Amino acid sequence: MIYYKEYASPIGKLTLVSDGTYLIGLYIDGQKYFLGNIKEEMQRNDDLIIFKNTEEWLDRYFEGLKPNIKDLNLKLHGSDFRVMVWHILESIPYGNVITYGEIAKRVAKIMGKNQMSSQAIGGAVSHNPFSIIIPCHRVVGVNNALVGYAGGLDFKKKLLDFEKNTK
Repeated sequence: MIYYKEYASPIGKLTLVSDGTYLIGLYIDGQKYFLGNIKEEMQRNDDLIIFKNTEEWLDRYFEGLKPNIKDLNLKLHGSDFRVMVWHILESIPYGNVITYGEIAKRVAKIMGKNQMSSQAIGGAVSHNPFSIIIPCHRVVGVNNALVGYAGGLDFKKKLLDFEKNTK
């Protein structure tokens, strides 16, 4: 069984999703690929420990306390390529940004290739099932252009502005 709980964040409603032990998704209400990795029936459950831990993590994040992703039990579901990109996203420091091109260079190096497509990186970033926690909002286009956020560019801008003001 898959469980969910809603969380009212200061910048919009979020949906937390768990298999009962691990967090398997955190989605912005109405985002592209909303619940994209969830194929099973879901049931509301407000009492799971992982949800309590995630809510505490989010509370700390929205207080500007920069919680550590390692404080949560996440279960990543995706291809090896996507998971590699998501791990790179985890390393982006709070309040900073990185371009799709920079991530492409890192991935190419890890894979022993001369180059990697920024569009391939964009596909992996856009399918990140852990909005905010795995900070895909910190990925920007050339010249720091706000592009490509599954939760919508308004939400991306709110998150980046929030982090910049609490850095």
